[in-house]
Amino acid sequence: MKFTRLVFPGIAMIASSYGLARFSYGLLLPDINESLAMTEFASGVVSALFYLSYCFMIVISTVLTTRDGPRVMILAAGALAVVGMAIMSAAPSVWLLALGVLFAGGSTGLVSPPYGAAISLWIRRKDQGRANTWINSGTSIGIVLTGLGAILLTPHWRLTYLIYTVIALIVLYWSYRTIPKSEPDVYFDKGQLSLRGADTPGPLVVSSLVMGISSAAFWTFSRSFIETAGTYTNVQSSGFWIMIGLFGMVGGISGGFIEKAGLQRAFMTGGLSLSAASIILAVFPEIIWSSYLAAALFGASYIFLTGVILVWGIRVFYSNASLGIAIPFLLLAVGQVAGSPLAGGLIAFAGYKTAFLLFGLIGIAGSLVPTKERPQQYSETP
Repeated sequence: MKFTRLVFPGIAMIASSYGLARFSYGLLLPDINESLAMTEFASGVVSALFYLSYCFMIVISTVLTTRDGPRVMILAAGALAVVGMAIMSAAPSVWLLALGVLFAGGSTGLVSPPYGAAISLWIRRKDQGRANTWINSGTSIGIVLTGLGAILLTPHWRLTYLIYTVIALIVLYWSYRTIPKSEPDVYFDKGQLSLRGADTPGPLVVSSLVMGISSAAFWTFSRSFIETAGTYTNVQSSGFWIMIGLFGMVGGISGGFIEKAGLQRAFMTGGLSLSAASIILAVFPEIIWSSYLAAALFGASYIFLTGVILVWGIRVFYSNASLGIAIPFLLLAVGQVAGSPLAGGLIAFAGYKTAFLLFGLIGIAGSLVPTKERPQQYSETP
């Protein structure tokens, strides 16, 4: 299958589910809080529902992808993104907002494993790492779109989600037309979420969990932080979010970086950079250039790091690509489930600076986890 035929709609689907349906919540949170009268703790709890739904759906997706193939799960993910954002756009209360969040978060859980399987089926083996990391970087494109939407549509967060729903519907149709309907004569091992038979999964498990915790505060509360710390206009605070997305596109180089520098150096580079972003924002939140630097560093390092974890997972679970994505991404989300309400409670108790410093230190500790590499061999066919 032609590389671009799978990768381009894959980037769009990841942009739709991760960028629009999931991570836009943190950007639109100040306006949502004001409209629905939510506290910081309630905001953190609702944010955790994204990750909780993700955890549940990624288990389902891993098992069903190996049974039914990637097409069904990819289309189901697109449908959940559409339904979730439609509900959020019309939500009159926190409870209905939370329902929409559950659907939207579920779309991200469904979409990750099938793309790993699709790439392993239809992309040449030597190009698979590059395809995985570039599809993963679609999150950044979605984040850029959410930032532009916030500038143009603030404070109309309901209209913003409605427009995102239409975009997600278009992406769903594109995927429907491009993902192959027939499966090649290739079969995976049963997609059970088990660590048995994997190649040294322990470091991957620990690092994914810790990095999920470390990133949660920035995703959910960074825009709220800068708005309380400085005199930012709406355009400036939305520009902060756009910086996350723009520099997140740089994270697509992680596949090539791993091949040149090795998995250990790539993981440590991404983890330390992610931590530095939280610490910089904690120390200089009121200075626009430093907050933009933190946003750029966070965007690039988060997408880079998730690309590293994605490749690492596929190498650990080398007999099942969908499982190799599911395990680390599940644990990344579990860390974010714990991290979001923890960050909200810590902010209420000790303030933004303390919370962001602490989460940065957690990331530094996680980046020191050693990796184990399995020699890679490539051929012209998947």
